[in-house]
Amino acid sequence: MDVKRLALVASRTDRAQEAAAELRSAFNFVPLSRARAVIVLGGDGFMLHTLHRMLDKDRVVPAYGLNCGTVGFLMNKYRGPARLIDRLAKARRFDIAPLRMRAIGNDGSEHIACAINEVSLLRETRQTAKIEVTLDGKTRLKELVCDGVLVATPAGSTAYNLSANGPILPLDSQLLALTPISPFRPRRWSGAVLAERSRITFRVNEPAKRPVSAVADQKEFRDVAEVHLEIARENQLTLLFDPGHALDERIVAEQFAV
Repeated sequence: MDVKRLALVASRTDRAQEAAAELRSAFNFVPLSRARAVIVLGGDGFMLHTLHRMLDKDRVVPAYGLNCGTVGFLMNKYRGPARLIDRLAKARRFDIAPLRMRAIGNDGSEHIACAINEVSLLRETRQTAKIEVTLDGKTRLKELVCDGVLVATPAGSTAYNLSANGPILPLDSQLLALTPISPFRPRRWSGAVLAERSRITFRVNEPAKRPVSAVADQKEFRDVAEVHLEIARENQLTLLFDPGHALDERIVAEQFAV
């Protein structure tokens, strides 16, 4: 690890700003545009924000998160500047590939965004959504009547997907979770586990009467008619974790949480 080429970014919370001041007093950091790796101070939401920022700027470097938030599922424990460089040298690398979403609006507009955790389709009004589900060109559900539906990556399977009763996916499983949100018809359909290579298409039935929005992590597009999803291998991201606190271990541990 080139300690002369580390960047530091921090959320605006008091805790993260205090930690940033402590680290800056001990180390010299470079701008993210020149860095070989970045230290991220904050919570999971800020880590996602930082990863998306790197994707948007087409400047992706390994990210080492230090938790100054709440859950910190994507983060390591903050312990101050002591042994930070040693921790970085021993950190394990985990590569994750985001979902690429291509959403087509009712007006024909097209929106492209990446999702590290999940892509969600959500009803915009009191009317339930009616969504056709197609996999690799074959229609699997002509009409899913629901509050919404989501597709989660293994890294995101313990987030919104888990709250919607979706399955937890091991990080190296090369699978995606397709999970309905409050399904009404088919009432007993609980979703599906799909190969990572799958190409998924959602078509909104009655879009004028039953408008639907599409959300890729933190980016929302309203009034969509179709959403196309696939894994974006060329946009691979790297997270760094302390030994024994890696993301794959946390995903396993989450399955035994009571």
